[in-house]
Amino acid sequence: MAMTQGKRIVALGLLVGIGACAPAIRPTTTAAEVARRLPGDYHDTLAVATSLGDSLDRRWRAFFTEPELTQLIESALTGNQELAVLLQEIEIARNEARAVSGEYLPSVGVTAGAGVEKAARYTRDGAVEHALEIKPEREFPEPLSDFGVGATMSWEVDIWGRLRTQTKAAVLRYLATAEGRQFMVTHLVAEVARTYYELVALDRSLALVEETIGIQERALEVVRLQRTAGRATELAVRRFEAEVQKNRTELTMTRQDIVTTENRLHHLLGRYPAPIARTAQRFDEAALPMVRAMAPAQLVQNRPDVRRAELELAAADLDIRAARARFYPGLGVAGIFGVRSFELGTLASTPASLLYGLTADVAMPLFNRRALSAGFASATARQQQALVAYERTLLTAYLEVQTQLARIRNLDSSYVAKSRQVEAMTQSIALADQLFRSARGDYLEVLLTQREAMESRMELVTLRQQQLDARVSAFQALGGGIGSP
Repeated sequence: MAMTQGKRIVALGLLVGIGACAPAIRPTTTAAEVARRLPGDYHDTLAVATSLGDSLDRRWRAFFTEPELTQLIESALTGNQELAVLLQEIEIARNEARAVSGEYLPSVGVTAGAGVEKAARYTRDGAVEHALEIKPEREFPEPLSDFGVGATMSWEVDIWGRLRTQTKAAVLRYLATAEGRQFMVTHLVAEVARTYYELVALDRSLALVEETIGIQERALEVVRLQRTAGRATELAVRRFEAEVQKNRTELTMTRQDIVTTENRLHHLLGRYPAPIARTAQRFDEAALPMVRAMAPAQLVQNRPDVRRAELELAAADLDIRAARARFYPGLGVAGIFGVRSFELGTLASTPASLLYGLTADVAMPLFNRRALSAGFASATARQQQALVAYERTLLTAYLEVQTQLARIRNLDSSYVAKSRQVEAMTQSIALADQLFRSARGDYLEVLLTQREAMESRMELVTLRQQQLDARVSAFQALGGGIGSP
């Protein structure tokens, strides 16, 4: 007996010794170390860029205050199909995490069954049954019925923490999926705002084209009168008519662009075409949203895509530990408890019909270590992949913020200069018209002045749209200020 006990101890020690040959986990760069490489500020950007953007840490309502735009964003958050699909993906990830969390708990089930069997007479089982008496003067029943009710249990004892590690990794991936939704929400809010501002800019452009056509039609009537009086040629009339038709073509194309943009916005809202409330008159005078950039280090906490990449990296680290734990011996426990009898009437007769059992076994992988090594190597490679993805995401976040801050500064400067140009060109239209009416100016000066004035006003509208777009992009680059779901 002592020898048998000693052999068991030696065998167990051998299994543990073989498991100790598992590959070592190589030290890797952590997410915190990568985040510490971020610069302290944004280079060559607005002076205000170094201040903390606590206002951008609030919900999108604090950034987009126009009632029409707020209503559209609310509709998009409830009706967008892509966001609804992503919500179901989050539910799937949560259920997968719940399923994994139950793997390291004992599995208990209830069984019940009934059957009948007859052994052939001239076989060992048949001969034994023929010679066997269940009770004195009571032969073995033929055929033999079998009834049973009981509970079974199986449990893989998580000695090395592999199952718990897998559970933690699954939970982290669920949280990463939730952060993916946050990234999608931020992107959706920004895209709705961007499309709305584009639509309002098109409305403003349409109004400018209509206004320009009105001015040119009045100038055309003057030229026609001057031709009748012999003060202008047919060429001047044709040139003015061509300019009017050109702008009417521009008017039609702008209307088509409005329809296209409206439909793109409807698609974001997840609805069929309906009137979209907006006010183009406030486009030029509307106050631009205030942008204050947070410190680069705060991108780690505020950007959903950065948080998601960090969670994916943490899950990949846990996958390596789980893969290494597979090299160690595993302990399994199985048991059964119930009653069993060949008659229903004696099924409850205990302890005669009582049935129970308990087994434990230790298993150690020997001949499939190559497959385990390959799995460990793959987990290590995926961890390195997640690390590079995190570094890339953090770099992208930093560069996006820096780009948008510089864009805001440059567009604001351009808008001031373009506004002065538009003011000068607007005054030149009246001057050119007066000179032409008094025969002191050529009709070409009037045409060129009107054309250049219209182009400069359209460019000013485009610059205003780009200013708004830059602020929307900065809102998105800074994490959107969206709270947790």
